[in-house]
Amino acid sequence: MKRALLVPALAMFFLAGCAVHAGYYAAGPPPPPPVVGVAGYAPGPGYVWIDGFYDWRGRYVWVPGYWVRPPHPHARWVSGRAYYHRGHYSYRRGHWR
Repeated sequence: MKRALLVPALAMFFLAGCAVHAGYYAAGPPPPPPVVGVAGYAPGPGYVWIDGFYDWRGRYVWVPGYWVRPPHPHARWVSGRAYYHRGHYSYRRGHWR
């Protein structure tokens, strides 16, 4: 009985390390140049502007910029980025650090 529970628990532990790469997606060509926009005023104190960006959804789709509160104090937004490696592009989505 203990062994039957141990194997799935160990598998979950080792697969949890794979979640670090969950933000990477195989992508086609690099994204187009960004669209220029205006941020405007923050809706309240503590809001941060996230610039518009192209997100990979089987193709690049423009997501307009928006105001948002960070998930925790001192959080920093890291923009998404396309990487070129060995003849292929991959895309990492933006995330909070």
